[in-house]
Amino acid sequence: MSGSKLLAQELSEAEVMGDETARFEKLLLQASQELQQAPTRAESTQIQPQPGFCIKTNSSEGKVFINICHSPSIPPPADLTEDELLQMLEEDQAGFRIPMSLGEPHAELDAKGQGCTAYDVAVNSDFYRRMQNSDFLRELVITIAREGLEDKYGLQLNPEWRMLKNRPFLGSISLQNIRSQPRPRIQELGNLYTADSLPTEKGPEKPHLSLWLEAPDLLLAEIDLPKLDGALGLTLEIGENRLVMGGPQQLYHLDVYIPLQINSEESKAAFHQKRKQLMVAMPLLAMSS
Repeated sequence: MSGSKLLAQELSEAEVMGDETARFEKLLLQASQELQQAPTRAESTQIQPQPGFCIKTNSSEGKVFINICHSPSIPPPADLTEDELLQMLEEDQAGFRIPMSLGEPHAELDAKGQGCTAYDVAVNSDFYRRMQNSDFLRELVITIAREGLEDKYGLQLNPEWRMLKNRPFLGSISLQNIRSQPRPRIQELGNLYTADSLPTEKGPEKPHLSLWLEAPDLLLAEIDLPKLDGALGLTLEIGENRLVMGGPQQLYHLDVYIPLQINSEESKAAFHQKRKQLMVAMPLLAMSS
């Protein structure tokens, strides 16, 4: 491939669990923090989430409280019935997303005056009111919020939790910065040009791909690989406007054209074992005038 860089001939398990994952997560966190710390930018706006309910759990560092809040400024998820949602989750766990804002940790005191950590997680207000009448939706939101906090801050939270009675939040709920408009998702896989776009009866499977601009100069990708438990045997090649991925034992193959100029030299990739996804961060080159 002309002008391309081979990121990894063989992404090993050691690389996935070690420095490569750490560098990738640091890059994602840095990009997220840069966006949240820029409230004056046109695509960012500041909101004051409203209290909803609070749950208590714990981590290796002590007690943790999660304030589930809401704001009309946060976009709602897809309007699905519970039956439709259950079917979607059974078929494709990555296919349904609940937009939420994950706030920074803040130190608080619990009812006994002991130190603890609290996080504010905000969802859409209309969806929150719907969630109040559904145990299923409430537990789903709590699960996604817990996993989101674990991913963002490198936590290991106890999946067991309990809801506080007569206390909608712990501590104080801080202002949060969110995008004024949803991040521009480029295309789903079926709408991008792929070199092997015609269906075949046999051969490697074409995985689902999501692409979005996390910042004007940073493109992120998630490639769903539900048949894999790790990155051993995966190959990834990135050119200035092309991404090619191969799976072990020819389980997967992806060859996609991306209508942007990618800095392949600085691109990073890591396999997310919990989500069974290959996550790719691709800095973009400045467009020549």
